[in-house]
Amino acid sequence: MAVRAIQERWRIGIAPAIALTLFGTLTGVALAKMSGPTEHKGLTIGKLGVIEEEMLRRQTGLEGYLMQLRAITIAPGGQIAEHSHEKRPGLVKVIDGEAVEGRETGETVFAGDGAEAIIEDGDTVHWFYNRTDAPATAIVCDLTPVS
Repeated sequence: MAVRAIQERWRIGIAPAIALTLFGTLTGVALAKMSGPTEHKGLTIGKLGVIEEEMLRRQTGLEGYLMQLRAITIAPGGQIAEHSHEKRPGLVKVIDGEAVEGRETGETVFAGDGAEAIIEDGDTVHWFYNRTDAPATAIVCDLTPVS
């Protein structure tokens, strides 16, 4: 009878407690925030155009910024380090290849044939990888603080 009581206690109380503990541990790992690389690797940046600070101020009243348009290519195996857009809003469109955007919450793949733009607002902290064997090129337009 004592053995049967121990078995029943295990079935009803201890086994579920162990299962919940394991579930919580695994879930905690799955929900951990991601972080990105700390260095750029394999980047080529081409300036396509700039609206200088004085013109931007005259047209919009915005002071201390310039607007720039760039083509950024990430070589195969390359990366863009984790960075914030707290003071640098922008829009990104991958036009060729495939780039993986990483954020604390996970990853999203953007391809040159896709219709989505990447929004870089004041809450954006992200990074990029090129995990393919072909270059990935994006057009980036942003407001850049003047140093």
